[in-house]
Amino acid sequence: MHIDWAQTQVYNTIMAVATGVGLLLLVRFSNHLRKGERVNLQAWSIGFAVPGFILTLTGAHMTLTWPLSKIGFPFDDIIFGEPSLAFGVMLLAGSVALWQKSKAVSVESGKPVDQAKEQSSALVSHFAEMGRPVSYFAAAMGLALISIACAGIYYQLFAAPPQEPISGRFANYPMLEASFISALYALVGLGAILLPFSLARGGGNPAVMNIITVCWSITGVLFTLFGAMNYFTHIGLIINTM
Repeated sequence: MHIDWAQTQVYNTIMAVATGVGLLLLVRFSNHLRKGERVNLQAWSIGFAVPGFILTLTGAHMTLTWPLSKIGFPFDDIIFGEPSLAFGVMLLAGSVALWQKSKAVSVESGKPVDQAKEQSSALVSHFAEMGRPVSYFAAAMGLALISIACAGIYYQLFAAPPQEPISGRFANYPMLEASFISALYALVGLGAILLPFSLARGGGNPAVMNIITVCWSITGVLFTLFGAMNYFTHIGLIINTM
């Protein structure tokens, strides 16, 4: 198998890492607010902006140019590109909201106040109100992720070629990686579908938020580790197919 790597780009490595970190940041920030812990809104704004920018940039490029079609995987441009673009834009929107809120809070001297001095309940109410409209788009993308998961199982997608180290050892068992990646997509999708219910007026349902936390904690860790591992496996694939 020979691939002309000068004709295409494969960067779902950093996309996977950014996705995993983004999910974990959402879980962590939510837990801080729910427990009434100290938060620095500017710091969290920057934290969301970093993976948000990466996912928006790479997701938009993959969505608009279909680079993976040049090596025989056009469906992966949809699977990886479009959800990354959607998640990246939502993270950037959250980053802007956090930054604006941090600037709006000030002490009598006019300097930014330590966000710990603001009541946690007020912050929870504010961000629930801010996040409610975009949560409907998140839920719609959650349905899309469920569809991708179903396609992954039905068409046995995601199997690595035999030239790829580690993952390629399971090339003869396509359902193994198809089931693993599809399960990740399905869990992220389930959390996204439940998001509007967790932000409903009246405080939402804590049980729903707990389910989202479990779904995104598991997938956040696995996406991060899988993306980190792919830095080795994708380098090996490139070397083995040059």
